[in-house]
Amino acid sequence: MQRKLMTLVVIHQHPRVLLGMKKRGFGAGKWNGFGGKVLEGETIHQAAQRELAEECGLTATDLDERGTLDFRFTDKPGEVLEVHFFRTTAFTGQPVESEEMEPRWFHLDEIPFDRMWTDDPLWMPLFFAGKKFTGSFLFDGDRIIEHTLQTV
Repeated sequence: MQRKLMTLVVIHQHPRVLLGMKKRGFGAGKWNGFGGKVLEGETIHQAAQRELAEECGLTATDLDERGTLDFRFTDKPGEVLEVHFFRTTAFTGQPVESEEMEPRWFHLDEIPFDRMWTDDPLWMPLFFAGKKFTGSFLFDGDRIIEHTLQTV
């Protein structure tokens, strides 16, 4: 089983959250946090900072790791995406659109779950409640076939 380390940063300044519309590549057309692959020689925190800067021009000043989820897909049976989820409330810079992401602020009550990955409504309430979590999801296309999710 090939494991790929990934990051996802969600900016949360209660009651608003900054998400990005993925414009190309994996997850195109979905709202999501900011993140991507951990490169060789990078720590997970360094990758989270780099991806955040590349995708929306921000530097987090208080990255807090909230959880880790494994994602598997039926069309890639030998691969696991190990995603480390971070929350930040403080940052430097202003959100700017990049070639990959279009950032937009949402009120917590208006998060566009219908235009996001189908796992997001399951883990995000834990994330916004300040809980740490772990779990795994198996997808067939956009549909969750099985999953586990627990607080730690």
